[in-house]
Amino acid sequence: MSTRLAAGGRLLNKDRAYNFTFNGKRLTGYQGDTLASALLANDQMLIGRSFKYHRPRGVVASGAEEPNGIVGMGEGAKFEPNQRVTTTELFDGLTCASQNHWPSLEFDVGAINTKLSRFLPAGFYYKTFISPRPFWKHVYEPIIRKSAGLGKAPKERDQDKYEHFYAFSDVVVIGGGVAGLQAAYAAGKTGAKVLLMEQTAHWGGRAPVDSAAVNEGKENINGKPVDKFVDEIVAELEKMDNVTMRTRMMGAGVYDHGYVLGYERVNDHQPDAAGPRHRLWRVRAGHIITATGAIERPLSFAGNDIPGVLLASAVRDYAINYGVSVGDRTVVVTNNDDAYRTAITLKTLGLSVPVVIDARVLPEDSALMAEAKAQGIRVMMGHAIASVKGGKRVTGVEICSQAGEGAVLETIDCDAVAMSGGWSPVVHLWSHCGGKLVWNTDFAMFQPDVDKPPLGADGNGFVTPAGAANGALDLGGILADADAAGKAAATATGHKVGKGKAPTAESVEEAPMAPVWLMPQGAGIKKRMKAWLDYQNDVKVSDVQLAAREGFESVEHAKRYTTLGMATDQGKLSNINGLAILSDALNQPIPQTGTTTFRPPYTPISLAAIAGEARDERFQPIRKTPIYGWHEENGAFFEPVGQWRRPYCYQKPGESVHDAVKREINQTRERLGLLDASTLGKIIVKGPDAGKFLDMLYTNMMSTLKPGKCRYGLMCNENGFLSDDGVVARIDEDTFLCHTTTGGAETIHGHMEEWLQTEWWDWKVYTANVTEQYAQIAVVGPQARKTLEKLTDADLSSEALPFMAWADITLGDGIPARAYRISFSGELSYEIAVPASRGRELWDLLLAVGAEDGITPYGTEGLHVMRAEKGFIMIGDETDGTVIPQDLNMQWAISKKKEDYLGKRAQERSHMADPKRWKLVGLQTVDGSVLPDGAYCVAEGTNENGQRNVQGRVTSTYYSPTLDKGIAMGLVLHGPDRMGEVIDFPKVDGTIVKAKIVDPIFYDKDGEKQNV
Repeated sequence: MSTRLAAGGRLLNKDRAYNFTFNGKRLTGYQGDTLASALLANDQMLIGRSFKYHRPRGVVASGAEEPNGIVGMGEGAKFEPNQRVTTTELFDGLTCASQNHWPSLEFDVGAINTKLSRFLPAGFYYKTFISPRPFWKHVYEPIIRKSAGLGKAPKERDQDKYEHFYAFSDVVVIGGGVAGLQAAYAAGKTGAKVLLMEQTAHWGGRAPVDSAAVNEGKENINGKPVDKFVDEIVAELEKMDNVTMRTRMMGAGVYDHGYVLGYERVNDHQPDAAGPRHRLWRVRAGHIITATGAIERPLSFAGNDIPGVLLASAVRDYAINYGVSVGDRTVVVTNNDDAYRTAITLKTLGLSVPVVIDARVLPEDSALMAEAKAQGIRVMMGHAIASVKGGKRVTGVEICSQAGEGAVLETIDCDAVAMSGGWSPVVHLWSHCGGKLVWNTDFAMFQPDVDKPPLGADGNGFVTPAGAANGALDLGGILADADAAGKAAATATGHKVGKGKAPTAESVEEAPMAPVWLMPQGAGIKKRMKAWLDYQNDVKVSDVQLAAREGFESVEHAKRYTTLGMATDQGKLSNINGLAILSDALNQPIPQTGTTTFRPPYTPISLAAIAGEARDERFQPIRKTPIYGWHEENGAFFEPVGQWRRPYCYQKPGESVHDAVKREINQTRERLGLLDASTLGKIIVKGPDAGKFLDMLYTNMMSTLKPGKCRYGLMCNENGFLSDDGVVARIDEDTFLCHTTTGGAETIHGHMEEWLQTEWWDWKVYTANVTEQYAQIAVVGPQARKTLEKLTDADLSSEALPFMAWADITLGDGIPARAYRISFSGELSYEIAVPASRGRELWDLLLAVGAEDGITPYGTEGLHVMRAEKGFIMIGDETDGTVIPQDLNMQWAISKKKEDYLGKRAQERSHMADPKRWKLVGLQTVDGSVLPDGAYCVAEGTNENGQRNVQGRVTSTYYSPTLDKGIAMGLVLHGPDRMGEVIDFPKVDGTIVKAKIVDPIFYDKDGEKQNV
């Protein structure tokens, strides 16, 4: 039975006992326990049931790679399903329950599937559920939906808090083992800003445990015990102001351009503490070091899934870290020397190790093997486990020759099996952003190919693996590799490295491992049908071999056919063994078979952490410009525009909204207006291929735009419909700034990234949404130049800064600004962009200096009326997802020089080029009234449905203070050819408004006012 030992437990505080419940049963543990170690200490070997066959499942690992120990945690609003017991820290009052069984864990009727396993092989559902077709809706789908999933979804609203945190570091080190600590120390000594994260609650990783198993001076660092080295280097790092250290924080993903996603479980171990439960870190790093260690692989033999069969490293973790024995009599089975550490550890603690079963045949004993024998442990070389005996827990093993077919030579009673199939570097983060792998034949593992790293925009690698994650498995090699990685990362970020040397380490020399993918090597079908690869999804050796026979030769196809590696551990234990079995079945080397794709996150992260504070009233937070406070204080009547709240107008006491809008427009046209345009989207597009990229996005040519100039552009989707418009400014040869509509910034940025990542991935282009980094203020009206000249010595004349040009200037007391000579009102206008932190300062300054010229802030309604008077279109008004540029008479904005742009071929379809498509015109009511928004105009006769024929619709309609009458823009059948014709617009009350078709430009057709 598993129990708590009197000795061991280096991570425990035995002065503080915790009570917790599992399936309603009250149990006890200590501060420092994981839920897994506490359950094992209480002899709770059976934790849950597998997904497909509902087989009994117990803990098999001790870390994030655990596939079996998945439970539902908490109750009510605190309930959360599918929590991993090996990474959950115990706390007082913890409540959990096993999953995926009915009616109980001990007696699960779903276990009948085990008896039917020969009829439920890999891929049976693809063959079974395809016919007869009516069965899908009424039989198959209801059953599948009922049986899908492992845990139950929460029913109550989550009451915890979650937050996002943004950080910038020169060097980010992921992993807090001895490799990560040394890499962070080496980089930190140069003065580089370092962020070090470790997913567990403790520093040092595996090294203190592994060295403790064989210590007495046999494994040390700088002549000191490993745990002493860890304490000292952690103390040194904590003294460095340039180093930030975080435990309980996982490196969830590594992305392009040095972007790292960190997942910090802040208060999972103390649920009643103040502050957020989880924190999602969004980090930009100059260089990233992945010191993520290695994962021990299981061995494949019949019955290797029975509770009580664990990884050898996990067995000694529980013994040394938590003082827990997983069994009184433990059989060790291995193909490498590392498992002997576990045998020695157990023997030292007074536990029985009847035998070490070693599949290798070595010419002489290694140091670890000799020590095991010296302690009286029997070693059987060239042997294997034929099968494990037991049901809900291990009762014994049958031993056979590894070279045979499984004939039983001996049966040994035991209650635990510690297995070790070698080690696999954790290459996931390296692979997330394109790092390539190479097969290491000596250790039978994939490791990073450092000659093919993930490349940044500058063509250089920005990720460096270190220590065991880079294939270094001995202590000295790990430290030397980590020290070199830290110094290289510091150098890459512009820091000077000193003369410090890597720590020296002494470690026990190990004999070569032997790749063993199946025990015994000639196992028959009955044994292969009981040798498990993916414990959670019930994928067996025989399933992968069946997939190969049925033609699924690609590892990705075999994965989906068998569901290998698709469990919540994402194949951390099963993938290498599975692809080795597939390679053997295909009679090809493992590197030729390759690996499946590694995708973030490394382990599951909570959906609530992804949402952060976006919940309740903050589900869609109100975005505020730097000048928002002034708007609130000065009578702004707000309207929602996307996530922003923009001033519709500014009402004075006793003034109606209509009168406020009229006043703002008149004052702007006659003297001077001020508009907060900060919400307009601002996207930087940079790189050698930026011009080529924008030529594909916009209908007109952008690559010919000169630095210092601006150009208006239209953007269409691939179906040819208008999606956005805006002014593009060329900053330099490789840099453009694209302005978008307020509501389009995120959408257009996403549109850009989608095409760059999926179609033009080899183009050298970088995009950044900088909308909120700048405040933008439009200074508009005849007095605009005069007012700005009071604040700057720059030449703002029409000759120095003509229409559709820009210049960098300084305003007031050293405010750096970029002045764009563009106009959406038709008046002389300058849009001034300044850093967001100085937006309010500039706004107040402009109000002060413009007072003598009658400066008047105006809102979005004034903006819309003035643009309509000028005949300027508005995305979302003149467009509705079905409008193309040609409908708006904007053929002039479609380049005849370019061969292609997004939407071009779509616009050449017959229905897009149909002359009967409605065209944009101006509409002026005969009686001067305002047309209803969205009103349809009708023609004589009826359509095939008996309804009156419709020949157009109103897209924008306003009262124009400038013209003192109603004006509108609309799409009308043959509109441009019907100038002067009067058409009818029925109203909902049955009356008809008559309007004349006119030119859509109502004001200053020649643009004289904006060009002065």
